[in-house]
Amino acid sequence: MISVMLLSACSGGGGNASSDGGAKTKDGKKQLEFMFRGSTEEEAAYKKVIDQFEADHEDVEVKLNTIPADNYATKLKAAITGKKIPDVFYIAPGEVRAYANSKVLLDLTEHVENSDAINLDNMWEYGFDSFRYDGETQGAGSIYALPKDVGPFALGYNKTMLEKAGVPLPDKDKPMTWDEFIKAAQAVTKDTDGDGEIDQFGTGFNVNWVLQAFVWSNGGDWLDETQTKVTVDTPEFAEALQFFADQQNVYKVTPSIEDAQTLDTYQRWLRGQLAFFPVGPWDVATFDKELDFEYDLIPYPAGKTGEPATWIGTLGIAVSASTEYPDLATELAEYLSASEEGQKALVDAHVQIPNLKDMAAEWAADTSTTPANKQEFLDIVQDYGRALPANNTYNGEWYDYFFTNIQPVLDGDKTAAEYVKEVQPKMQEYLDNAIQLEKQSSGN
Repeated sequence: MISVMLLSACSGGGGNASSDGGAKTKDGKKQLEFMFRGSTEEEAAYKKVIDQFEADHEDVEVKLNTIPADNYATKLKAAITGKKIPDVFYIAPGEVRAYANSKVLLDLTEHVENSDAINLDNMWEYGFDSFRYDGETQGAGSIYALPKDVGPFALGYNKTMLEKAGVPLPDKDKPMTWDEFIKAAQAVTKDTDGDGEIDQFGTGFNVNWVLQAFVWSNGGDWLDETQTKVTVDTPEFAEALQFFADQQNVYKVTPSIEDAQTLDTYQRWLRGQLAFFPVGPWDVATFDKELDFEYDLIPYPAGKTGEPATWIGTLGIAVSASTEYPDLATELAEYLSASEEGQKALVDAHVQIPNLKDMAAEWAADTSTTPANKQEFLDIVQDYGRALPANNTYNGEWYDYFFTNIQPVLDGDKTAAEYVKEVQPKMQEYLDNAIQLEKQSSGN
């Protein structure tokens, strides 16, 4: 159904068409619409970048269309269905296959290969590979979007809290074992105001975004190498999920569901009530303003493999195949993704790491800005980070289903081993459906 919907919508363009076929402003400037999502800080940063682009293109005006993150995917699908596709817009890696097969996206390969402004050797391979698709395999073939960024999901720790509790600071180069991590978390979990209630915790992890680190570092995974078989029902995976649940139910180092309803874990981190919490580059601007304690980055604690693991997020900046201004729209996408001026403005706003490798190395070496160990972000991108499990499948229904009924495990009412055995067959069914949908949409 999604594929049919997209195919019926792919002839629409962005904006209101002028007499010569392209959207224009009242004063005759060519108008491009850039649709994206992000924080207030990201919006302000993009405004600066767009202002510079417009200054360099006096006959162009860019309309910024900022969408709340929770509604972005829905709004984009509605725009496609209504034949009001923005000229330039964000896409997630998991949308590439459907949108490419449905001819919504402009193929940018020739432009990238012939561009003097894009040096592929100086940009993160992961960013471009996430938006390559050859009709069968994602990560190979044509380029359907330029990387907006790469987003390594690192682990942060409250340095002030650990020092106050007399806990040795973690090694920034060597991951803790799970036992060492629990020991540190227990040392800072306490009732600080004497009211009989725990108000300072070691951790505050969301299962949707942190479980991956524990599963991968323990040798488990969601899919096999062919990405056609679900593999959650293994001892390594179950052990990692159980370890995650035990942080609340056995070790008592993370807020319960009831505690989180009173104050969510993100707010607890901002208030200095958690010792360990995930940090993405997009968080840094907010943390610079909000945190009254010192924090830094370390690897996630490692399971059986002894190696840390986490995921790398990314978004692509795509160009509509139906834009009336394909050259200008592609130039805008390129400016946002690969220009030194654009990258500097975004990095200075503390909302992402640089897409340019040489700029990133210089940025990470500057320990005078927070977090001091920014090199951890780069280590994730260059060394041990991975794509989220559903990034390279036709859709994510199979993956989303894993988390749908996971609460009994987190509450201690069901073991992890029971849950993965129960959930795997249905996940496989969803994945098989996705594979079949992809074959239909691509004509294979």
